[in-house]
Amino acid sequence: MDFSWLIPLLALMTLLIFSVFTLVSKERTEQRKHREDIEKSSLAADSDSHSAAP
Repeated sequence: MDFSWLIPLLALMTLLIFSVFTLVSKERTEQRKHREDIEKSSLAADSDSHSAAP
């Protein structure tokens, strides 16, 4: 039996899985970035830098 098709198939499936994961993660990050009820990081440019813990 010839399994030379297995490695390219696994590589393409891995790329597809990571691409989907990246797109979902990006969408969640964009949605979170635009929500006002979430406290911003003390490292964010538009946050209150005095609210950070010592």
